[in-house]
Amino acid sequence: MVTPESVRESIEAGLACEHVEVIGDGQHFQALIVSAGFAGRSRVQRHQLVYAALGERMREEVHALSMQTLTPDEWRQAGNSP
Repeated sequence: MVTPESVRESIEAGLACEHVEVIGDGQHFQALIVSAGFAGRSRVQRHQLVYAALGERMREEVHALSMQTLTPDEWRQAGNSP
């Protein structure tokens, strides 16, 4: 079974992240991802970066993934610390 921790680890392995949180039930997941790599990119482009980091797992193991993708500046502006 896919765990939120394994999804988080896959994202972190494929994308330089400052912060990642993943919750889920084994098939459906929600993720908050903070990465400088998102700067200057549209929401679709940001999601494509995350899908690329997950690779085959997205097609074979993860049924659904909703995500919030933020740059470090957007994360701080929302009142969070790095």
